[in-house]
Amino acid sequence: MEKPLPAIPAKRYFTIGEVSDLCGVKPYVLRYWEQEFTQLKPMKRRGNRRYYQHHEVLLIRRIRELLYDQGFTISGARNQLTDAVAPRIADGAGTLDGIGSMAAEIEAVVAAEAVEAVIVLPLPEVHELAPSQLRAELLSIRELLLV
Repeated sequence: MEKPLPAIPAKRYFTIGEVSDLCGVKPYVLRYWEQEFTQLKPMKRRGNRRYYQHHEVLLIRRIRELLYDQGFTISGARNQLTDAVAPRIADGAGTLDGIGSMAAEIEAVVAAEAVEAVIVLPLPEVHELAPSQLRAELLSIRELLLV
């Protein structure tokens, strides 16, 4: 049985070596995944040193799970990640269908990832928004959490 991955410490940035240890993959694999998964964009500083943020460590763990545990190909994992971010509202932008589930999904991401701080932006009262505006606000919040 494979040992579980260590908890992710409460830090702002992680080096490639730290991410390698936290995610159970070699640094060269992380560099390769950067080329294959456009969502993975670590910050680069002096000498092209990579610095990963918390959400990128979570993304790498998800990629690892898709490839190693679930047996997806690189292309299949890329599609899975793209499908996970794509809006799930099937019947058009002007309806409220799916907005409740999207809000619940955002709350679940915040709770599951133990987000340390959430920036609250001033938004108009929900009852003042048209359904399409509410949907757009929720999608933008979701993107901020999943990126």
